Amino acid sequence: MGAPARLADEYTGRAGEVLARLQDLYPKLIDLSLDRMCVLLERLGHPERALPPVIHVAGTNGKGSTCAVLRAIAEAAGWRVHVMTSPHLVSVTERFRVGGTLVTEEALVAALEEVVRVNDGAPITVFEVLTAAGFLLFAREPADLAIIEVGLGGRLDATNVVTPVSCAIASISLDHQAFLGDTLAAIAAEKAGIMKPGVPVVAAAQAPEVEAVLRETATRVGAPLWRFGDSVRVEAGPDGLTYRDPKGMLVLPLPGLAGPHQVRNAALAVAALRASGLGVPDHAWAGVARAEWPARMQRLRGALAARLPEGWELWLDGGHNPGAGEALAEMLREWRDRPLHLVIGMKQSKDASGFLDPLLDLADTIQAVAETGQHLAAPVEEILAAARGRAVAGPVVEAALDRLRQDGGAPGRVLICGSLYLAGVVLARDGVTPE
Repeated sequence: MGAPARLADEYTGRAGEVLARLQDLYPKLIDLSLDRMCVLLERLGHPERALPPVIHVAGTNGKGSTCAVLRAIAEAAGWRVHVMTSPHLVSVTERFRVGGTLVTEEALVAALEEVVRVNDGAPITVFEVLTAAGFLLFAREPADLAIIEVGLGGRLDATNVVTPVSCAIASISLDHQAFLGDTLAAIAAEKAGIMKPGVPVVAAAQAPEVEAVLRETATRVGAPLWRFGDSVRVEAGPDGLTYRDPKGMLVLPLPGLAGPHQVRNAALAVAALRASGLGVPDHAWAGVARAEWPARMQRLRGALAARLPEGWELWLDGGHNPGAGEALAEMLREWRDRPLHLVIGMKQSKDASGFLDPLLDLADTIQAVAETGQHLAAPVEEILAAARGRAVAGPVVEAALDRLRQDGGAPGRVLICGSLYLAGVVLARDGVTPE
């Protein structure tokens, strides 16, 4: 995969210093395997076996949002909840919520140092160390539920050592082909690798080739499968959702997260909890409306938004692959009441054309940016080529916003999108710290 970027590009603070030490020990940022993780966890005394009930979440798009809704429902039930997600936006501490509260840097550093000490110089990746540290943190604090998001793929992901009470598989599309395969079926096989014998699995609506892989894997493994459009159905109305699954019907509030795709993610979270058998009290389903998840169609109101003319809106989304482009387009088609301006920054190696194609005809203007502080930012020229003459160079977010202010015109909406790493830069500059 070539020489990796320095970890300092992605991790900062004392935790970043600990993680940066690992680069000389094992310079690959991504190396999918469970062997190293199993050895490390044995040396740590198997903290993954001391977790509260786990819901394991995989997929290409919507994993994080599904985790956010799971957490919101569980906390509405009065439960203490651990959550492990990735990547982070501003601080690595965002990846771990212990009993409902973001881990402190002091506690995370202590867990990381313990993992590094026990690992004793053996080859290990940063994600494996982070995952092991998360298991330590979660095993040592009582909780009622642990929500664990897959990092990459599923079958060989470092998180795939848990035995969950249910699994959720969000929408699967092309992404990370260098590691997961270059067809939807191959990627689906990797994601389906989280299935366990006897553990119920709920799966979002998928492309036919993905559906086939999920059905075959569930049958072979012996995992009960709830599929959207079959076992699970959801309909959105102006005032709420009508949800049905093998256990019956629920009337739910509209999701707190914006966009038609978030209806599907919310329903996936509800299905995962219903399939788990954990006994969610009726009043807790109201948590669907309380979910929050940074950089997923998030309205910004800080320093960057202040650069726009009065009456304009600034939004942020971290979507960055073809499936995310389709989901964004679905929402943007509802935004035709005012001009739409896109500011696009992407990560190297991502499919810029695949992401942009659904969006090109929906935007009044498009500007390409490549922030120097963005981890592995794609060059502006690459984004311009993918936009097929429809975009101009920003070349950075502030310049793009200033151009829109200078050009004037009717009050519009500006959407910054294309990369979670860019989203982290934008949140920091707008004065937002994810909580």
